[in-house]
Amino acid sequence: MSSTVSRVRAAYARIEAVDRPEIWIGLRPQEEAETEARALDARVAAGERLPLAGRLLAVKGNIDVRGLPTTAGCPAYAPEADAPAVARLRAAGALVLGTTNLDQFATGLVGTRSPYGAVRCAHDPQRVSGGSSSGSAVAVALGAVDLALGTDTAGSGRVPAAFNGIVGLKPTRGLVPTRGVVPACASLDCVTVFARTLPEAEQALAFMAAPPGRELPALPQRAPGPWRVAVAAPDRLGELDPGWAQAYEAAVAQLAEAGATVREIDLGPFTATAAMLYEGAFVAERYTAVGGFVDKLISTGDPGTTAALDPTVAGIITRARDIPAHRLFADQDRLTTLRERARAELADADALLLPTTPGHPTLAEVAADPLGANARLGRFTNSTNLFDQAAVAVPAGEVNGLPFGVMLIGPAFTDDRLARIAALLRPETRLTVVGAHLTDCGSNRGAGNCANNPPPRTHPTTATHP
Repeated sequence: MSSTVSRVRAAYARIEAVDRPEIWIGLRPQEEAETEARALDARVAAGERLPLAGRLLAVKGNIDVRGLPTTAGCPAYAPEADAPAVARLRAAGALVLGTTNLDQFATGLVGTRSPYGAVRCAHDPQRVSGGSSSGSAVAVALGAVDLALGTDTAGSGRVPAAFNGIVGLKPTRGLVPTRGVVPACASLDCVTVFARTLPEAEQALAFMAAPPGRELPALPQRAPGPWRVAVAAPDRLGELDPGWAQAYEAAVAQLAEAGATVREIDLGPFTATAAMLYEGAFVAERYTAVGGFVDKLISTGDPGTTAALDPTVAGIITRARDIPAHRLFADQDRLTTLRERARAELADADALLLPTTPGHPTLAEVAADPLGANARLGRFTNSTNLFDQAAVAVPAGEVNGLPFGVMLIGPAFTDDRLARIAALLRPETRLTVVGAHLTDCGSNRGAGNCANNPPPRTHPTTATHP
């Protein structure tokens, strides 16, 4: 039996064994996936270089996959096409198993706002998986796939990574094309990648990345010396779940022990900006994206039709319709001021290290306060795209038996730099149950075809460690 076919069969057996139907919106028939796997193996046997051959991929349900409906978490919303990010991974040999569940219209950080069901954490089914890229993260964490695509507007590619003990790369805006993605906020959206290890995530990002669609910023030349990492003063983190402050301090200490220079900054401009994403006028862009469609569903008055809408998501989007234009201009002015304050705080820092979230709520806690719980989760992530920054979320140990994650944030086009610093944290591979067949690079692939031998990255390197 060929390697890719065996991996596909093992994956479908794994999907059946974990019994998490809420992960998937559109799972391809196994026979269809096996047929594609045989074709991939034949191409490799014929000498074609497919660096991702045998890698199994899941795609968030707001990103177009040929032959599968793009629902964006709403059964009535179903255009079909191909997204460049998916096409590039397929061209490198990745095999798509299906599309995954999400907070409807990518509006949420919890993973529960979907008519397809709440996606539960891979490690504790009583807790949320994080969103909006919920199904993608859990599919990777449970070992059903090697890689998964998500999107990140306010933290959707980082929060579920943290909650499920995996890696989430949120690249610089524009580095990965967003064509073929149902927009949440088109000016802020990023296509992200989940993987169990940092090298695997970097390799996938290298294939998805395109030459920058905008002029590279004039970043200052980095002076020689250790990595310089900004961290939050303890009294500026706000309320955290029990044990999370200590876990964050341990991550800070690990970077310092690895040779990084660490200094504290004031998080004020970051948290103030985070609150603006939903509480200010920027949320109006979500109405621009899908508001007309939501209004049309509501206007039918048909309970069967409106049942396709998550009430929390529908409320956020419809309320955004009435935000006056002058508020947007006022918020843009305020954002400019806060961005300059943030840049001054970071100064010559190579990266900012933060907990990915302040805590990990249960399903019951989110149900009791859906808006408040979601807002809390975005405390550290919401500002990143408004500030035009790149980020990577990685595991950083456990608290009370559950994954704890941190993220490194830096200026646009410092993606490589952030990955190099993140590697100092030595993130461990975390899986609930995964067999060797899902982590083996495969006997039909030679050097350069394994995730441990990534190809040269196509996105710009702005600094390297001396």
